[in-house]
Amino acid sequence: MARSALLNVMVNAALKAGRGLARDFGEIENLQVSLKGPGNFVSAADHRAEGTLVAELKKARPGYAFLTEESGVIDGTDTTHRWIIDPLDGTTNFLHGIPLFSISLALERDGQIVAGVVYNPVMNELYTTERGAGAFLNDRRLRVAGRKSLADAVVCTGAPNVGIGTEMHVQFLAEMKAMMAKTAGVRRLGSAAIDLAWVASGRLDGFWERGLKPWDMAAGLLLIREAGGRVTGIAGKDDALETGQIVAGNETMHAALLRELAAATA
Repeated sequence: MARSALLNVMVNAALKAGRGLARDFGEIENLQVSLKGPGNFVSAADHRAEGTLVAELKKARPGYAFLTEESGVIDGTDTTHRWIIDPLDGTTNFLHGIPLFSISLALERDGQIVAGVVYNPVMNELYTTERGAGAFLNDRRLRVAGRKSLADAVVCTGAPNVGIGTEMHVQFLAEMKAMMAKTAGVRRLGSAAIDLAWVASGRLDGFWERGLKPWDMAAGLLLIREAGGRVTGIAGKDDALETGQIVAGNETMHAALLRELAAATA
């Protein structure tokens, strides 16, 4: 596939940061790890990857602003463009030697996501997308799965961690009970960016989660839309980035998930 200059900038940054993550993944026991919060670890690998991404993107597009997981907001002179970055989505997987983690990188222009990259350096899977140009895994064009029945579907979610509060745990268990009864299976991979990329690629039929951040979703959201899928917040509105709540799948599966989630928490 032919990539635009913009997407090449993003891919090159992700590949460079990914090489560092792959090296660190091979030496997990040597990483200096600190506890950022209950069940939410941050390692030196996060910071190194973010530093690489920011440096490479600043070099290519000097005025663009940033929103990153580790550093927060970094202002730029160009107020119309913003990079949204998670340098290591799936940190707990990473620190336990589970090869399901990713770099998630998106570009927002005038409030709309226009390009995205999700990269798993261990599996060598590079997901790329631009608005209006489709979604790809390496050089293969993606389409969401075509299943129409929840009974045939494998769906994915993310479980709230210990620090999130009892109310969200109760809500999650109600939703899980409903989905276990209605689907062929529920998975929990540990990286929302990969979850969304796998919906775009057709490996998963649907995804829902609450309590996410923009950097968890921005690239994956565009991947699914460009692969022919539907993505909204859990209330069915186009507000996933604002609310941190997301539901995704093909048109039929998305509608079925919305319906079951509403019934589970009614």
